[in-house]
Amino acid sequence: MKSLQALEMAIRRGSLKAAAHALAITPAAVGQRIKALEDYLGLQLLSRGRSGLQPPPELQGALSHLVTAFRALDTAVEQLDMQRAHEIQIAAVPDLADLWLAPRLSSFRQRNPHVRFCINGEGDAPLRLGQADCEITFGPWQDEERTDLLFRDYLLPVSSPATKRRIAKLKAKTRLEGYPLLHLDFYRNDPEALNWPEWIAKQRLKRTAPERGIRFQRIVRAVDAVLADAGLTICGLALLRENIEHGSLTFPFPLSSGAWTAHGFQARFRSEALTRPQVRRFRQWLAEESRLSAAWLTQQVGAVA
Repeated sequence: MKSLQALEMAIRRGSLKAAAHALAITPAAVGQRIKALEDYLGLQLLSRGRSGLQPPPELQGALSHLVTAFRALDTAVEQLDMQRAHEIQIAAVPDLADLWLAPRLSSFRQRNPHVRFCINGEGDAPLRLGQADCEITFGPWQDEERTDLLFRDYLLPVSSPATKRRIAKLKAKTRLEGYPLLHLDFYRNDPEALNWPEWIAKQRLKRTAPERGIRFQRIVRAVDAVLADAGLTICGLALLRENIEHGSLTFPFPLSSGAWTAHGFQARFRSEALTRPQVRRFRQWLAEESRLSAAWLTQQVGAVA
């Protein structure tokens, strides 16, 4: 069913990217689902034409039935959607969901005790494929209707207190020599994001092979390594507020050595979802929490975001 849904949506929307957006999954996941169906049938099901993705002749006979079937399913979902008075479906960047959203949700639940959440497929509400009420991403600002810019982040080297004490005893110019540098790929597409080679050169420090070290896709994994005294990483402070305030993470270098991201976290809401009052309340709450995070960052850094 998932493969058929991905195929029909890709043809209807004209691209894997558009289908992925509608289904609240990645374009790669759409492609994998279609590929699984192609392998099962032994047919190539899509080709690229001037107007987008096109079905081959072998699919033409079945396509009208697929379109009719999924339109009927869409209608059924819309009807059932009205019954979701107390559910909110969220598709969010996993690191933001784990490090920023989840720790704050208790305040929303206190004011809205009957609302149930499904975040990235998990939670106390059932998962409804392709029906995310809110999608939270990290990237260049998309000035679109129903899309809210939450906040940009401030990138800076962070370490455990023990690591900070150890490197503070070394010569300033070479204090990073011999300490593992942990690299985060999360920010790699941000034109303003800092990386270790650039940051070290800017600070006029000496470090052999600053490009070497363990690479992490997930911020959570890199932070776990830092907390275990396995090295230092450059990360956004907004997602680390709990650790910073509890003292488990600290800044081994001046705050002024960091930089703001060009990209930001942003939330996009489905128009149908915003007809439900609990989603509108969540949107307002999300904006309030984002303003608090932006104000905390400004206070920490001493500069206007």
